[in-house]
Amino acid sequence: MLVCVSIIACLISLLLASCAQQAAVPDRSFYTDFPQEQSLQASALPLDTAVFRYPFRVRIVGNRAAVLDLHGPDHFVQVFSYPDFHYVASLGRRGNGPGETLSGDNVRWSDGCLQLLDANKSELTFWQEAAGGDSLVQRKRVKLEEGILRALDFVQVDDSTFLIPDYSGEGRFCWVDRQGRLLRRVGTIPSDNEEALANARPALAQVWRSFVDYNPRNGVLAAVTQLGEVLEVWNLRDSTHVVRRGPMGEPEFRIAEGYGIPTGIMGFSDVQVGDSAIYAVFHGHSFRDIAREVQQGKPLPDGGKYLYVFSLKGEPLVKYELDHYIYGISVDEEKGYFVATDVNRDEPIWKYSF
Repeated sequence: MLVCVSIIACLISLLLASCAQQAAVPDRSFYTDFPQEQSLQASALPLDTAVFRYPFRVRIVGNRAAVLDLHGPDHFVQVFSYPDFHYVASLGRRGNGPGETLSGDNVRWSDGCLQLLDANKSELTFWQEAAGGDSLVQRKRVKLEEGILRALDFVQVDDSTFLIPDYSGEGRFCWVDRQGRLLRRVGTIPSDNEEALANARPALAQVWRSFVDYNPRNGVLAAVTQLGEVLEVWNLRDSTHVVRRGPMGEPEFRIAEGYGIPTGIMGFSDVQVGDSAIYAVFHGHSFRDIAREVQQGKPLPDGGKYLYVFSLKGEPLVKYELDHYIYGISVDEEKGYFVATDVNRDEPIWKYSF
């Protein structure tokens, strides 16, 4: 048993070293458009009496759907049966006390467990379905090591390791074990801003905030920037790393008192790595336009009106224009549809068929 553990640890170390080396010389390219463009119409999915303030994420696995509400008044996560969306449980009670959650920043299903990230407390909380499947029971809370700065997203890579975007500016990602300990930092921010890379890495890391997803079935990890229009794709099986910049380019910003202040556009808000493609929600609103519309008393809808589809190597495939502004997605490739959240309407969950 000890020999097996040693071999696994050695393989993980070799993989991480390979990723770090490859990330220094990624394949960089630009895309200007998509070979296919289509329009999609949504249909509303009714929910059991749930009221959301900001339905940020929807995660569906099997017969369960979890909706993350960034501004939930009492709980951050509502769990439903799927596809009928009957209420099952409310999780992540808002509060600063023991067992409570200060901020719900992302939620994921993995190995039958629901995982919730609390950036303010630097904690991951795990729930598992109780016998009978009529509720979920909290199993553990994991405190993240102090060196992991402001964890805003995460993915589980294997049974023992998580990957968290690094906002220290020292790397691109933090590899973290299941006890919350920082194993190492890997990669670099793929920016062409040499001045910021040399003198303002923490501010650069802030504006390069990225949403991530990982598919263990094909070993593909994807990250999309919240600002600008940059997609990164890693294949952890062959250690390749691709950076694709769209027409809006990398995040634009100015530095004020050590912080990065966005000056360009709102970019992506969610990404999912499927078995055959990568799916990402894109906004494209400039901060100038957003401010102007607010001043005129007619703010732009919050969210992205486009679903971009890329190959598993980051090549643009299809651009879908949507009839709603959406934030989070859950794609079912086999059945040919995706479920999305809309923060602008009383009906928060919508379904699109490809």
